[in-house]
Amino acid sequence: MEITAQMVKELRERTGAGMMDCKKALTASGGDMDKAIEELRKKGLASAAKKADRETHEGSVGAYIHATGKLGVLIEVNCETDFVAKTDDFQALVKDLAMQVAASDPLVVSREELDNEMIEKERVIYREKMLAEGKPENMVDKIVDGMLEKRYYKDVCLLEQDFIKDTEMTVQDYINTFIAKLGENIQVRRFVRYSLGE
Repeated sequence: MEITAQMVKELRERTGAGMMDCKKALTASGGDMDKAIEELRKKGLASAAKKADRETHEGSVGAYIHATGKLGVLIEVNCETDFVAKTDDFQALVKDLAMQVAASDPLVVSREELDNEMIEKERVIYREKMLAEGKPENMVDKIVDGMLEKRYYKDVCLLEQDFIKDTEMTVQDYINTFIAKLGENIQVRRFVRYSLGE
């Protein structure tokens, strides 16, 4: 199948990857857009993992105020250099992450910030629910672990939530596309979500 410039452009817009990477991924996938995206994500994740230990002392504080004026978010996103922090791509990422927090109301950035007491409280609730539904006692703990992974962490941890603009990827996957594109480690440091009356 012939890989057209339009296909490369579309893939680039959807993933943020470089033109040559997009062309290679499309060629390798025989022009299948979804497979090409998956291939680029794998590469993005690999390059993101290599950069994960690098220091992030620069960045930006972004804000999002909902149209009603009753909901607002401040978020700090860090990168390695001031140069990258000032790019349109990085600023767009910060804005998207602020909108994600506004829309999805996470409690923490990552699961490492959850204290054991909160997790245990959820575990007890899920366990009692499973027992009440008649699930076998010897299977309940496995079911509860699965529910924590698939529901609780996805609800309360920003990085594990489905990204609001593309639910095929998590917020961390979305950040990883920018790590691959900009060539720097990027981390969400913290956020605050304000809702009128709360």
